[in-house]
Amino acid sequence: MTNPDALREPQPGRPYAEVPAPGPRPWPARPRPLRAQVAGAGRLMDLEEFLSRTHTTALLVVADGALVCERYFGGTGPADRLTGFSATKSALALLVGQAAAAGQLPPLDSPVTGLVPELEPGGYAGVSLRQLLTMTSGVAWAEDYRVAGSPAAELMRRWRQAAGGLREAVAAMPAGDPPGSRFGYCTPDSLALDWARERATGEPFPAALARLWAAAGAEYPAVVGLDQAAGQGGVAMAGGSLAATARDWARIGALQIDGSWLGRQVVSRDWIEASSRPEQDFLAPGRLPSTITAHAGFGYHWWPLDRAGQRVMADGMRGQFVYVDRPRRVIVVKTSAWPYEDAWADRQYRDLCYLALPAIAAAAAG
Repeated sequence: MTNPDALREPQPGRPYAEVPAPGPRPWPARPRPLRAQVAGAGRLMDLEEFLSRTHTTALLVVADGALVCERYFGGTGPADRLTGFSATKSALALLVGQAAAAGQLPPLDSPVTGLVPELEPGGYAGVSLRQLLTMTSGVAWAEDYRVAGSPAAELMRRWRQAAGGLREAVAAMPAGDPPGSRFGYCTPDSLALDWARERATGEPFPAALARLWAAAGAEYPAVVGLDQAAGQGGVAMAGGSLAATARDWARIGALQIDGSWLGRQVVSRDWIEASSRPEQDFLAPGRLPSTITAHAGFGYHWWPLDRAGQRVMADGMRGQFVYVDRPRRVIVVKTSAWPYEDAWADRQYRDLCYLALPAIAAAAAG
């Protein structure tokens, strides 16, 4: 296993904003044995083999509002704040949904430049909020952090080294294909989306997340990485820097069931339904580029496993997942520390998780 300490936050010397948990409401616990058989990678394996093979650091399962399974590996524990990488994008989708329901955002087909005119000179001219949500902006971008010196590696460096300039990099993105014509996984789309959300609401990402954290009774404070110190104008890496405990990642999944928490509507149900479904045929499960996944499609920063959006996934680099079986009201959180450098191994681990987590949820619903 790759050192899991590298996936805990905060890291020494890295700027971040803390997201408080003012009214913690721990999950009620109803632990029970969990047995699941995973069919994948050309074989059958039991749960223990799957967890070991995919470098698991935490597995947590919530069924109908109760914690039925909680396990940690590699020295992690319940209070550790585990970096979700791109699973952060699914939390961002909830915040955008709140802003839309509050009437703070213009219609989704409005151009992003109406809120962020700084994007007008670059590739985001003519791109709508909806196209940012569905990653159909068409901008010229390749999401591969393995290539040294690439735009993706440079974007990651700005956050990792607190070099600043995330939004300047987004504004400089070149145009590619016509907006709306194709899907392309693109973290700058998420950063542009959050920039627009912030302009519309007046709330930076950590502050908006703090409201969500309080509404959902988060058990522990979270942290959000900044591209430089807050006193120097640092902004959140809203496409990949949320670190939270496994118990609180499960709250992100719980909200995606129907938008409610303990009977209170936190995110509108209409938004949850829309964000869980692919809006176009080329966004449906099995229609994305095969280098991304053959198991899921794309909604509003969530990955639906079926066209109706009944089963969805938040997905982050190196094996950070929040799987939601909405009809069964089951959430499976799996965090991992698998190596990223080998693209083929990374793809195999990820595909296996897309097959295994639904099986684990089915066993928990049992």
